[in-house]
Amino acid sequence: MKKQIKNTLPTVNNTGIVAARGVSDESGLAQYIQNIQKYPILSAEQEYEYASRWTQNHDAAAAEKLVASHLRLVVSVAYDFKNYGVPVADLIASGNMGLMQALQKFDPERGFRFSTYAMFWIKAEIYETILNNWSIVKIGTSANQKRVFFNLSRAKRALGIMDNNLNSDQTKQIADFLNVSETDVSRMATRVGARDVSLNSPAHNDPDAHDILSNLSDDKIGIEDSIEQLEFKKRGYELLRKHLAALPERDREILRARRLSEPAQTLESLSQKYGISRERVRQIEERAYQKLRDAILQDNDGGIA
Repeated sequence: MKKQIKNTLPTVNNTGIVAARGVSDESGLAQYIQNIQKYPILSAEQEYEYASRWTQNHDAAAAEKLVASHLRLVVSVAYDFKNYGVPVADLIASGNMGLMQALQKFDPERGFRFSTYAMFWIKAEIYETILNNWSIVKIGTSANQKRVFFNLSRAKRALGIMDNNLNSDQTKQIADFLNVSETDVSRMATRVGARDVSLNSPAHNDPDAHDILSNLSDDKIGIEDSIEQLEFKKRGYELLRKHLAALPERDREILRARRLSEPAQTLESLSQKYGISRERVRQIEERAYQKLRDAILQDNDGGIA
């Protein structure tokens, strides 16, 4: 959807409108913010005029003026979320994408200011960027979870809650304040307080300490043990084939059907096949199994039980 919207936007020739993503230092970001200050804030009448020209005639110049005049709004919103661990330049870039989406969907005939409408799309894109960068584990999948994520600190300040580990009473207070369930508050508080830890991080504060990954136990068997097990299985299969072939044909077929097939055939089906009783089939099965087992043990010197 974003790619489609981006492809339908007018070509913007003004470098000041380009998204701020990729600005690597504060001076570059400051220069971007300074550049966008030159675009005037539009009156309601001007907004309506430019929006109408864009929606009716796809006037690229009108669209550019409408977008450019709201770039400082994006910056203002982005700085409101600067403490969420995402570079401000990336937040501004996401907000600019939201601004362009607003341009595509805005209907000037509904009577709303473009800035009011664009605010929703700007915040939506910034929210998505923060949630996607907060953790490799997806969080905030529902509207209530997102509400808790972005309003938890505000709710705690409003309620005078200073603890990071919420008790049941505090959880209930926040849930009532935000009009969400206590489960959403409890789970999100835990996720927000427990950031991802790299397996390459030192296990302790000691700079010489090994990383966490090095301290994890390896449950896989060693290569020597693995080869030994393969040889053991191979020898077992050879002995099984050899001594199974030495059994009488009926004994061999009944033993295969009962113990070496999946699913195993029933005593009833085998009794009908061979014209004998179910008890007789069971006796033949047991006798054949004992013969096979004894022969394998004897041939292998007791190496396979």
